[in-house]
Amino acid sequence: MAEANFWSNQEKAQEVVAELKPLKALLKPLGTVIRGGDDLEAMIDMAEEDASFESEVPGEVERLETLLDELEVRSLLDGPFDANAAILTINARDGGTDANDWAEMLLRMYTAWAGKNDYHVELLDRQDNEEAGINSASIAVRGPMAYGYLKGETGMHRLVRISPFNSEGKRQTSFAAVDVAPEVSDAIDIELNDDDIREDVFRASGAGGQHVNKTSSAIRLTHLPTGIVVQCQNERSQHKNRATALKMLRARMARVEEERREAEQAAKYHERPKVGFGSQIRNYFLHPDQRVKDARTGCLVGSFHSVLDGNIQEFLDAYLRWRVGKKE
Repeated sequence: MAEANFWSNQEKAQEVVAELKPLKALLKPLGTVIRGGDDLEAMIDMAEEDASFESEVPGEVERLETLLDELEVRSLLDGPFDANAAILTINARDGGTDANDWAEMLLRMYTAWAGKNDYHVELLDRQDNEEAGINSASIAVRGPMAYGYLKGETGMHRLVRISPFNSEGKRQTSFAAVDVAPEVSDAIDIELNDDDIREDVFRASGAGGQHVNKTSSAIRLTHLPTGIVVQCQNERSQHKNRATALKMLRARMARVEEERREAEQAAKYHERPKVGFGSQIRNYFLHPDQRVKDARTGCLVGSFHSVLDGNIQEFLDAYLRWRVGKKE
């Protein structure tokens, strides 16, 4: 980056800057722990000579253990795309209007988590439901190791609550499907043949202004060999929507390739591959009690509202550790 002509190629320069961010995110806390270890050693020597320093040692040990634990989790982010941004898609499933409302609640949850971690969120596509909530939405979450942390969220999320849309006040179970794929640059070789892609153009729906709703600017791409479908209607320009949809398709194809490699690796250890898209991975309860429990890791949080406010890091870290345990 210090070279005189570094910024002459803006696209390549941005790729290098993006590569540097996750490295800094790892090296900075690593340096803190190393320096803290040296300071702790000096503190123990001082405590042996002066008993007044003894009370400071346990607190410093606890602080360093916490930092070391965080580093251990980051060391698990070793996948080929873990450092990339993430494209996260939410679709309402079974449960009627409650499912649409639930899908929007999840969208807010992931957006809140991103904000707490200083990640940038870009809305790629959103389809509102006529009564409440959303039918689907796609966002790009950009920041160090965004895909590495979020990839374990792929699957079915189940909500149990007293339905606000039911006049009889009955308990309702709703489902929303989450899919997470890595955002990949054009420099990454992803094989996509034009003959394998069907493109549908349609009129955008929902919010977006008169132009969006009156012109056929929305794009839907279907990858015929895999059945993967992506769509974008957020931009007024059909060209921009097509470019975004193609980026989303490349991301999904990259994830398919990653899952294939993981399945091959799991087979070597005679293990069942990790659960895929469409599997129920987490249960969220508002009735009869308030709790959220991950079906894979057993991670349990007793505050539903805290989780929906974006405090999901405990689940993300637990998944990374569970995944390593499955391999071992």
